[in-house]
Amino acid sequence: MSLTPRARHKGFLHPTTLLLHPQFGDLADFMRSLPQRMKQGEGTVIHKGRNELRLMDCGNRQLVVKAFRQPNVVNQFVYGTLRPSKAKRSYDNAMLLLSLGIGTPQPVGYYNLRGLLGLRFDLSYYVSLRSVCTHRYQELFERHFDYEEDVLRAIGRLTAKLHDNRLAHKDYGRANILFERQPDGEILLELVDLNRMAVGPLDVRAGCKNFERLPATPQMHRWMAEAYAEARGFDADECYRLMTAFRATQDGKIDGKY
Repeated sequence: MSLTPRARHKGFLHPTTLLLHPQFGDLADFMRSLPQRMKQGEGTVIHKGRNELRLMDCGNRQLVVKAFRQPNVVNQFVYGTLRPSKAKRSYDNAMLLLSLGIGTPQPVGYYNLRGLLGLRFDLSYYVSLRSVCTHRYQELFERHFDYEEDVLRAIGRLTAKLHDNRLAHKDYGRANILFERQPDGEILLELVDLNRMAVGPLDVRAGCKNFERLPATPQMHRWMAEAYAEARGFDADECYRLMTAFRATQDGKIDGKY
């Protein structure tokens, strides 16, 4: 994976770090204006919870801006001195996935703001292009897709590819897998919310546990298990048993589809 250039903007009390993908060098001013844009409520809210996602237009580009909430006092110093920001981790993980041929919206860059001479972390923003996928996994529970099986099997294969590369998405939930059926019938998948990725070997048990936050009917689990097992050389029945068992312990129940 090639390194991308980093531009540092240092003020006495509030040093900042801006990194842009080489394709988006013209967006430096936009990135630096994000705190004010968010404060003014610019763009369309996609999600608002612990963190906030907004869709913003910049020229002929549609950008998704993720604003991470300010850490608590202890973590302000942890992120200020010891750990990379969530925005940086999101960018780095997106670049890593793309280098492995795993889909995620094209990363644009990230912007960190610090206080107290750079020792205390304040705010961070991660920006990507808008995904080309128009559906999320959760929509499988909201409407009928006549290609649902293809989507689930594609998810099984994509997860296997992640795990074969010693990666596990730690927020592998219904809102973080995007899909689209292409004109040739192939299923395009993209992963989002990438600031938490585990790195290390994943055997059959650990691999199947990574599916536990994805609600599924028995048939949905069966399709994912078969594709996952085939891709990794595991036993499909064992994968199905493990997936359903791990999901059953998530909040004490398996979500029904209907």
